Amino acid sequence: MMTDKTSKANFSFGDLENWLNERRVTEIECLVPDLTGVARGKILPREKFTEDRGMRLPEAVVAMGVTGEFPEEGPYYDVIMPTDRDMHLRPDPASVRIVPWATDPTAQVIHDCYDREGNLVTFAPRSVLRRVCDLFAAEGWEPVVAPELEFYLVARNTDPDMPLKPPIGRSGRSETSRQAYSIDAVNEFDPLFEDVYDYCEKMELNVDTLIHEIGAGQMEINFFHAHPLGLADEVFFFKRTVREAALRHNMFATFMAKPIAGEPGSAMHVHQSLVDKLTGRNLFSNPDGSASKEFYWYIGGLQKYIPAAMALFAPYVNSYRRLARFTAAPINIQWGTDNRTVGIRSPVATPSARRIENRVIGADANPYVALAATLACGYLGIKNRIEPSPECKGDAYLAEFQLPTSLSAALDRLRAETDLHEVLGKSFVTVYSEVKEIEHAEFMKVISPWEREHLLLHV
Repeated sequence: MMTDKTSKANFSFGDLENWLNERRVTEIECLVPDLTGVARGKILPREKFTEDRGMRLPEAVVAMGVTGEFPEEGPYYDVIMPTDRDMHLRPDPASVRIVPWATDPTAQVIHDCYDREGNLVTFAPRSVLRRVCDLFAAEGWEPVVAPELEFYLVARNTDPDMPLKPPIGRSGRSETSRQAYSIDAVNEFDPLFEDVYDYCEKMELNVDTLIHEIGAGQMEINFFHAHPLGLADEVFFFKRTVREAALRHNMFATFMAKPIAGEPGSAMHVHQSLVDKLTGRNLFSNPDGSASKEFYWYIGGLQKYIPAAMALFAPYVNSYRRLARFTAAPINIQWGTDNRTVGIRSPVATPSARRIENRVIGADANPYVALAATLACGYLGIKNRIEPSPECKGDAYLAEFQLPTSLSAALDRLRAETDLHEVLGKSFVTVYSEVKEIEHAEFMKVISPWEREHLLLHV
């Protein structure tokens, strides 16, 4: 029986059929990640899946906002036909996982989106990441990433007007103070995390360390380093898994960037490096162990293009509540060695493990889009030989803001940065920007409690 995840790297459809047979799978969840990271698709009987090896969905299904809305006019329809044509979806055999919480033997398979001519749909998130990885491959480089994903456990809340609160643990009490790295605080939720690890093992997800983060009820899971596409799939699966496990323990898991006022936000820090495909050498280190030109150029690319990519790293109005001074989140694009106050950190490591950590990305970002964008920034830095600013050796929280402070400002920066359009694809940037504009417009229709409290009788 093939259970080692690495053995799936070159899975054929024949291997996939054998895998399904060994597990007596009767149903297949055919999944497509949309721009938000929501799992869209269909559930098929095993026989139908084997017969068709794919399905069709309207192409706009992967290009809608988090509210389920579509733009009514504009450049969006220069990319997506108003006739609502079909995408042809093809399963990626390497992505197959069991659904460990299903009653009947069920598998989940991520699909890629193609048009009727057999070309990848350029605005689908998985297509964008494939496109960027192909640019690295053309240079003979293999990008390697390792995400660190933060999230909150919160008490069940069915009223969106009520603030979120930490959940009740085994002791019968909820957290009222910050418990960074506390083992006992994690143990409060042992039954939940036993299920999470059990599910992850059955799904062959390569999760590493679990820690309690700074916020009340805030956790972090680390992933082993691997190829970006496979790891984006794992983050996508992991989010589904944690939310499902939390529901079974009468609580919610949320990846909102700033779910609770007064508590730190949640990030998806991404460690990244490059390997020479011929020699296996880490391109960020010279043969003598010193940092290479590519290492500094990669940082230079992140510094130049992160501000324009912020709508991809911080995709919602809520995202910008996290990015505030002295809240354990970066406010600029300074870089430094072993410095957690900067947006771009170089951890202390051996030459073979030298890497760069992008600390700007929010936990709410679509993993496919976020990984594509951070790699695109680094790629442009190397190709254009962009030198970084001097290393920051102090507290970067004391420096000036260098990032957009709102979704609207971030979208303006993204639209103006044509270098990113070339790497990520113009059609993707167009669709993404238009979808985010309608989300922002929907948010602006809502009157917040702050406005009622301070403006109702005072202005």
